[in-house]
Amino acid sequence: MILHNTPDSLSTIDYDFIVIGGGAAGFFAAINAAERNPDLQIAIIERGKDVLQKVRVSGGGRCNVTHACFEPAELIKSYPRGQEALLEPFMRFGPTETIDWFEKRGVKIKKEADGRMFPSTDSSQTIIDCFLKAVYDLKINILKSTRIDSIEQLEDKNWQLKTADEQSFTTKKLMLATGSDTAIWKILEGIKLSIVPPVPSLFTFNIADKRMNDMMGVSFKNLGVSPQSMAFNTNGGGVITHWGLSGPAILKMSALAARDFHAKNYRFDLKVNWLGETSKEAVQQQLQAQMTLNPKKSVMANAEFGLSNRFWKYICENAEIKEFQKWAETGKKHIQRLTDALTASPYKVEGKSTFKEEFVTAGGVELDEIDFETFSLKKYPTLFMAGEVLNIDAITGGFNFQAAWTGGWHVGMAVAKLEN
Repeated sequence: MILHNTPDSLSTIDYDFIVIGGGAAGFFAAINAAERNPDLQIAIIERGKDVLQKVRVSGGGRCNVTHACFEPAELIKSYPRGQEALLEPFMRFGPTETIDWFEKRGVKIKKEADGRMFPSTDSSQTIIDCFLKAVYDLKINILKSTRIDSIEQLEDKNWQLKTADEQSFTTKKLMLATGSDTAIWKILEGIKLSIVPPVPSLFTFNIADKRMNDMMGVSFKNLGVSPQSMAFNTNGGGVITHWGLSGPAILKMSALAARDFHAKNYRFDLKVNWLGETSKEAVQQQLQAQMTLNPKKSVMANAEFGLSNRFWKYICENAEIKEFQKWAETGKKHIQRLTDALTASPYKVEGKSTFKEEFVTAGGVELDEIDFETFSLKKYPTLFMAGEVLNIDAITGGFNFQAAWTGGWHVGMAVAKLEN
């Protein structure tokens, strides 16, 4: 397959619609605009050597297309930044429409038990191929390794773009789908747009506790995490890594408290309930029952609560249970220590790590600048934005891509309707 259609000369080129940024939102906008208005001359300009790189690595290379949360009022709860702004756009184009869009183009989407949705092939290349075929069929130009150095609105309201090597483009409508490109944000400040400084949003927790790190690979269907002195708590799957903690519960927390963690330089006290939402009272009752039912059994040698023997031993050691201690020899103090070790284990987080190859930020263009009927700028109706360039981000699970598809669709519809 030919990946792009490149003009013979790049010195001065006029377009109807240019997208800066070869990612999910940009491709979706360009394709939808071209399908609705085939006469438009459209280009996607990407600074890197390849396009759709976040699509490629998403979901471990499977591409977490969206999430099976089909009610907009419920869907927006997964967006720490952007909830109110996204409600009506999701009513017009949400997960249902996304699934339908892909399936009409031959890409079947499947749902997993946790609600995440992937192409049935379990390969992000399926999504990439779908997009590349569309841009080729629709004669959309893709210009790679091209960094835009300046953006200016001309007297005739068209937009002029220039590169560092003096290549020049003009376009009637312009979209920025540049993600967390700080160079673009600096350009936007030059046209008097308000930018929220970006901070990381999806990351894992680094914990300097060698004994816990020796538990590397132990996973949990449900654990609860709550940072001290913060009004946040989350539950979900989790896993112990060689550097600390990862998994859905941690990533959800990292998104919800992104700015709070940044302000603390990613150093804070954390409490972990290894049993998820199980209460201290319920844990105490089960432990006390063992004292009556199995008085002669070794505490450490008989794991409770479905925990692995290795992790149960770790918990017992934290509670100062001796290696051969029996339930009959276990008093109230040990029961309390076991309960605390299971439901409120204290740890010191001393930094963060990027979640796999995925990188999401909280920050970007202030949402008050955007008309969410079209995802255009209120000050500049022919300048559009979608994706991570806006101050919108979500927890993990396909929600960030859904925001990209929704924004891209709105831009595509608006551009197709505007007069040439």
